[in-house]
Amino acid sequence: MKAQHMAGHLIRRLHQVSTQVFAAQTQTAGFKLTPVQFAAMDAIQSNPGVDQARVAALIAYDRATIGGVIDRLEKKGLVARAVSPRDRRSREVRLTTEGEQVFNALLSVVQALQSDILAGLSKAEKEQFLALAAKALGPTDSEKTS
Repeated sequence: MKAQHMAGHLIRRLHQVSTQVFAAQTQTAGFKLTPVQFAAMDAIQSNPGVDQARVAALIAYDRATIGGVIDRLEKKGLVARAVSPRDRRSREVRLTTEGEQVFNALLSVVQALQSDILAGLSKAEKEQFLALAAKALGPTDSEKTS
């Protein structure tokens, strides 16, 4: 197989490992959230009152499907939506009190599992990998506007 050492294949495999580690360790800790739901909660927690479209942009997710992610978080009681006072067409999203508690508890689990995602690398290699991955992705939206 010639594709096994190509960037796309290796990135796909690493994504699979990341998703499996996230699911196993968060479920073991008693949480039932997907990586995308956690990323959305992180964006909402960092930007209270953010609109759904901005959540999608912040986590590099599809605007057309972010509503479903927010719907599931709302059904779990972790987020609340309200019509924006600035733009009646827009829905602002905030973490609920329960959402804040779940996010804070889950954050420590997610921080701890990061080393397992890149278990085959030394600390220096992990830092180098993260720097190179960030460089390959280019500047974030917030870095572009700074």
